[in-house]
Amino acid sequence: MIELETWWLLTLPLFFGLGWFAARYESRGQGRSGPRDGLPDAYFKGLNFLLNEQPDKAIDAFIDVVRIEPETVELHFALGNLFRRRGETDRAIRVHQNLAERPVLDAAEREHALYELGQDFLKAGLIDRAEDAFNRLEGTRYGAAALRHRLEIAQMVRDWPQAIDLAVRLERDLGEDRSRDIAHFRCELAQRALGDPAAGHDEARRELDEAVRVDPGHPRAWVLAGEVALAGGDPEGAIEAWRRLASQSPGHFSLVAEGWLRAHDMAGRRDEGIASLEAIQREHPSIDAFAALASARAARDGDAAARGWAEQALQAAPSLLGLEKLLAMKATQVEGRERAEVELTQRLIRAQALRLSRYVCRHCGFKARQFYWHCPGCNHWDTYAPKRSEELERG
Repeated sequence: MIELETWWLLTLPLFFGLGWFAARYESRGQGRSGPRDGLPDAYFKGLNFLLNEQPDKAIDAFIDVVRIEPETVELHFALGNLFRRRGETDRAIRVHQNLAERPVLDAAEREHALYELGQDFLKAGLIDRAEDAFNRLEGTRYGAAALRHRLEIAQMVRDWPQAIDLAVRLERDLGEDRSRDIAHFRCELAQRALGDPAAGHDEARRELDEAVRVDPGHPRAWVLAGEVALAGGDPEGAIEAWRRLASQSPGHFSLVAEGWLRAHDMAGRRDEGIASLEAIQREHPSIDAFAALASARAARDGDAAARGWAEQALQAAPSLLGLEKLLAMKATQVEGRERAEVELTQRLIRAQALRLSRYVCRHCGFKARQFYWHCPGCNHWDTYAPKRSEELERG
């Protein structure tokens, strides 16, 4: 059985377009009086070049077809889209640019060409040129789609104020629900302010207040609100923010487990912090909360007592990542041959534990050591579960 190459599969839509054009040209010719010479020679030259995998020469030939027969713009759109799907953005740009610059093209077709050109530029990474193309489509039938692409670009370049403005327009003009996106953009501005000494915590709090106003149930705003309060020396404020997080999205509480204990330490309520985190851990087991509790118990009760607690916790919720943590605790408490055996076991499971400690994007499968709200692989929001690979595999 002969396997078709991907290139040929991608050309099928173009061949359909060529066949349609040929049929239309022939029927239109039959309806006219007077002799017809048939299809332009450039049409057959282009098809021959395409079949011989000479796309550059095919483009030149099809451009000649358009000069001879202006109604063949559909042929250009099919060819340009084919090249973009194949990743040959330079050829796609050439095709669509030729269309957009033709003076005889009507307004609707020029807008279509400009929209396709904007997508070509975007895929090629020519952000400024893509944005310019989409900006020029304001008020046209492609205005809504162009606005969404402009929002995509604003996120790519991390222009969060612009992203907020565009998302608000999509809500106002098109009725789209962009509250979750806007909350994320506000959180991004809050994080930026938190890392900028000139901006300070006040600006970060203002942005988070707006994020909560837009989407009160968004866990990210409460995660950050606690971090901002703790960084500003307000442990009670951090505890209150994270208590809201625990009630609204307990699955995300593992992200602040260490901060929760640190805030209670600063507030002089260490035992309360450990007890409350243990209660959450029983209902929503997490390796991050387990590790934070093991360290807190070691500091409060001593290594031996913490090890005993960890062994009991692993009996209730077995975990390879937890076992690695337990072995690390045990290695500091034994000597000689027993210590060598513990360290050997720890080394043997380390590679598997490292694999199981990743966060995984549900959309593209991108794996990361740290948790992301915005996947660096596919640029989608909220596609990471707040659980490590092991916890996801365990279900």
